[in-house]
Amino acid sequence: MTCSSCSVTITKTVLDLEGVSEAAVNLLSKSATIIVDHKKRVEIVAKAVEDCGFEAEVMNVAQLNSADTDSISGPRTVALRIDGMFCRHCPEKIMAAVKSLGQDVNIVKPITSYTDPILEIAYQPSPPSFTIRTMISAIAASKSLPFEVYIHRPPSLEERVRSMQAHEQRTLLYRLILAAVIAIPTFILGVVFMSLVKHHNSTKAFLVQPIWAGNTSRIQWALFFLATPVQFYSAGIFHQRSIKEIRALWRRRSTTPIITRFFRFGSMNLLVSTGVSVAYFSSIALLGLAAAQPASATGVGDTTTYFDSVVFLTMFLLAGRYLEAYSKARTADAITALGLLRPAQALLLIPTAEVVVVNFGNSGDIEKGVPNLDDTILPAKPGFLVKKIDAVLLEVGDIVRIQSGATPPADGTIVSDEDTAFDESSLTGESRLVKKACGDKVFMGTINKMRMVDARVDAHGGATMLDHIVKVVREGQTRRAPIERVADLLTGYFVPVVTLLAIVTWVIWLSLGQSGALPSDYLDISIGGWPVWSLEFAIAVFVVACPCGIALAAPTALLVGSGLAAKHGILARGGGEALQEMAQVDIVVFDKTGTLTEGGEPRVSDAEVLSANSPLERKVILGIAANLESASSHPLATAIRTFCESEAASSVDGSMFEEAAGRGLKAYFEKPRCTAIIGNEAWLEEHGTIVDDAICQRLEDWKAGAKSVVLLAVRDESSLLEHNSFAIAAVFAVSDHLRPEAKYVLSHLQHEGIGIWMISGDNTKTAQAVAQAVGIPATNVIAGVLPHEKAQKIQWLQQGGAKRIMPKWWMTFGKRQLNQRCIVAMVGDGINDAPALTAADIGVAIGSGSDVAISSASFILLSSNLQSLLTLSDLSRKVFNRVKQNFVKSSWIDRTNLKFLNHCIALPIAAGVIYPAGHVRLSPVWASLAMALSSVSVVCSSLLLKLYKEPKMYLERT
Repeated sequence: MTCSSCSVTITKTVLDLEGVSEAAVNLLSKSATIIVDHKKRVEIVAKAVEDCGFEAEVMNVAQLNSADTDSISGPRTVALRIDGMFCRHCPEKIMAAVKSLGQDVNIVKPITSYTDPILEIAYQPSPPSFTIRTMISAIAASKSLPFEVYIHRPPSLEERVRSMQAHEQRTLLYRLILAAVIAIPTFILGVVFMSLVKHHNSTKAFLVQPIWAGNTSRIQWALFFLATPVQFYSAGIFHQRSIKEIRALWRRRSTTPIITRFFRFGSMNLLVSTGVSVAYFSSIALLGLAAAQPASATGVGDTTTYFDSVVFLTMFLLAGRYLEAYSKARTADAITALGLLRPAQALLLIPTAEVVVVNFGNSGDIEKGVPNLDDTILPAKPGFLVKKIDAVLLEVGDIVRIQSGATPPADGTIVSDEDTAFDESSLTGESRLVKKACGDKVFMGTINKMRMVDARVDAHGGATMLDHIVKVVREGQTRRAPIERVADLLTGYFVPVVTLLAIVTWVIWLSLGQSGALPSDYLDISIGGWPVWSLEFAIAVFVVACPCGIALAAPTALLVGSGLAAKHGILARGGGEALQEMAQVDIVVFDKTGTLTEGGEPRVSDAEVLSANSPLERKVILGIAANLESASSHPLATAIRTFCESEAASSVDGSMFEEAAGRGLKAYFEKPRCTAIIGNEAWLEEHGTIVDDAICQRLEDWKAGAKSVVLLAVRDESSLLEHNSFAIAAVFAVSDHLRPEAKYVLSHLQHEGIGIWMISGDNTKTAQAVAQAVGIPATNVIAGVLPHEKAQKIQWLQQGGAKRIMPKWWMTFGKRQLNQRCIVAMVGDGINDAPALTAADIGVAIGSGSDVAISSASFILLSSNLQSLLTLSDLSRKVFNRVKQNFVKSSWIDRTNLKFLNHCIALPIAAGVIYPAGHVRLSPVWASLAMALSSVSVVCSSLLLKLYKEPKMYLERT
């Protein structure tokens, strides 16, 4: 694929196939993700892509929404490569060794021949006794001269893309070198001698003499021999691809309507191929015309050809394409950089009885198994040794040592008593060190900055936080921004329009010349007449109009932007569309608990047990509260449960639990025989609970202090009264500290003209107190709403909210906003806020590694610091502005952008509108240079985004 016309062609072809529901084609990574209803359709899709003139290879077929093959727990499936087989008995020995491992090993793909060294097995690891290491040892030792056994992993998408990019660059470079070498004598002959050297020069006189046939000069033949290898080898890459495109368009099985084939066809390859071929074959025709004429009596042969244009045209185009390919490869290094965070080796703690010395040799680019252990066994604590192994050989449950300055080989939990600190900036973007102690999580890709610690492996392979980040970044890069569809629309019709313009240009000039409307001095060639003279304008139109820059404008900037976001701890799961909407956001809505407040460990600041209202003892009441809250994962429930347990609450067991999201819980208890409810005031009021004035006043005082209140009510089921009601048994006030950066972040967003709102399921008074503390207007607070009601309020803001306040200079220059309704972003913790995150235009989830899988969020902030939101807002605007600078015709800035303006100016000049003013024309050679520089400048402009720095206010604050 070379331009967006290619990706549009593939997308349209695939979507027209039966059973295909979705197709995302990525121009820069030269890949596509396609969703089909059955596995059998995969080959049909691949064949359809090949019929379009492209080479297609199926990399992976997976069940939609299937779990990772390397799961955190449960069976593990691995592929092993076994080298050293040389006869038909070797596979039998290997399979016998595998079967001897017991029923815990299932053979997914057996080895049937010594020419097929890949064995795929599934097993349930049980470290340290039964692991992939013990299986490799058993297989390797199945013959006297051990087999070499390695864990085999097929190349990743990024590795294949890098290989394709390297191949493309080599292909272009070889052709460019030939064109550049030939361009030197072509320049000397076609430019220096023909234009700069005086006519009486003896060398020039020799070159222009007729030779061989008719009036053809030596210089014509020399340029012919120089241009021919350029035409058929250097420019051959354009010819081959354009022929494939035309053949695919007109193939018998093509589903494209006949009319559409005349209005939407080709790509930049066709334009370039047509321009170069017209120049070459018209020069052949001129050569033939000169050969048919008698030799000139003056001894000066004909010199009119475009052979020099063929050489220079091809050289400039290849140079531009090579620089473009090199630059595009650099824009897609975000995932590669994340992949480099994976350590190759690990220090494994093993019992001394497990040490087995086996040498498995070396391997090239395949991940090898256990290296020579003689040099890697180190002493550890009594009963254990430290063994250096490849990280791919780790299992869940292994204990690994993380030295100071090292990165964990997998995600895990610290099991040693030493405290340390980790630098997690590579994942979260936060530069400060994070303290870690026994029981804390550590992640692959972070760096231990203090003491050596031991950790238990919790996740490896495709289940680590780093792998989730890579997956989210990769998925986000396949999601196209709406602005990219403008490029698709333009380039889809560009080729036929330009072809028509070139033909019309030639016809107009030819008609004017033949009719005598043009002065005779315009005709500055001696052969071919007006048809040949007019042809140069048509060739220039073909070349200068290539839409490569337009096709690259949006995807290159968005790809760099998503990589920068990942670098700063922001996962752009929504891809280009989310970046575009974030750049235009009007309102940001914040959840309260866990977003504006820290939410990690809220605590009960005040509590009162009302024993007078209940016959139950204090410890029993606290036990009921603790048991009820154990059924909820809400931060407030955790705080109350922790408080009750610290107060020596009695152990009671409830049953028939009933939870109302956002309100509370209800359960029945046998001992004591009662029904209890716990939750907010609305939940108790719904059950007919009466709260006396004294309790109400106490609750109001707590709310005024920005505390959340939780009430417990109990109904005695042993009572014989007919109308027995719930009675208040305890009240709790839970304080959740505000995030220290919250007020600053909100103030900064308001300064940018963005409206700030808060939405909470908490009571109105508490929500108002929190809003006042962080600077949110009281009118912008929505409280006491359930999760599904939050989504309704988001939709209400989208339709009736206030648009962003733009600067005065924006209105002064007649700028207008792109969207008529409000663009609303919702910031929440990604659990209770999932409906609101889905309803919002942009969902921003705050959380750590476990939150990466939140499917309802457009962006995921790996850092819990709200200042990442400022980075996201600033970065999205800069990326979108860069896209507009590169390409877009936007009503925000002007009616016409620079790129569109370039074509509007260059095309008329190439067509010759200024030629009458001074016989000035844009020759095909200079047109090709302009087109090449245009594409390179767009890619380089996007690469400049890599110089992005976080907002100054952000840096000063931190």
